[in-house]
Amino acid sequence: MARVEVTVDGVKYVDEVEPRTLLVYYLRDHLGKIGTVVGCDTSNCGACTVHMSGPDGVERAVKSCSVLAVQADGRTVTTVEGLAGPDGILHPVQRAFHEQHGLQCGYCTPGMIMASVDLLRENPDPTDDQIREGISGNLCRCTGYQNIVRAVHAAAEEMAATGTAPVEEAPAFNMAVADTPAVQPPAPAEVAP
Repeated sequence: MARVEVTVDGVKYVDEVEPRTLLVYYLRDHLGKIGTVVGCDTSNCGACTVHMSGPDGVERAVKSCSVLAVQADGRTVTTVEGLAGPDGILHPVQRAFHEQHGLQCGYCTPGMIMASVDLLRENPDPTDDQIREGISGNLCRCTGYQNIVRAVHAAAEEMAATGTAPVEEAPAFNMAVADTPAVQPPAPAEVAP
């Protein structure tokens, strides 16, 4: 087992994990962050996209199915659950996806939102082509991408009008250390013959 110390959505966790555990499974199975979905498990679809700080401390989009949990040691990770403010108000990108119908089945939505926030951090006023390039690592089989592009534009406009930064820093009061036991799945229901 390997010890990891990682801050996820503003809460610092200290855990023991198998060295081969992927970040996506650590987030989902150990921390209960089920908004980060497992899509292809091969880093092709982008559904598992989260933000993780690099050596420079800046968070960038990564596909959590291609990152080991031990690689997140000492890092900060933001999941789609962590984008909303402490008061529960949705991040402008989350709100725009809802208002512009940038989703259908919703399976790609968490990763698409995280990729869009990352894009808007790098380019706060992207063109349609730049948006399509920025989300090109994320697949959607339902929407045809038109409403996703529209949602990113709407979020960019709102953020420019309100002066909202693409990614807010986690509030300091939320930095409790949590020694987290593994989240146990519910017991299967008994089926009578």
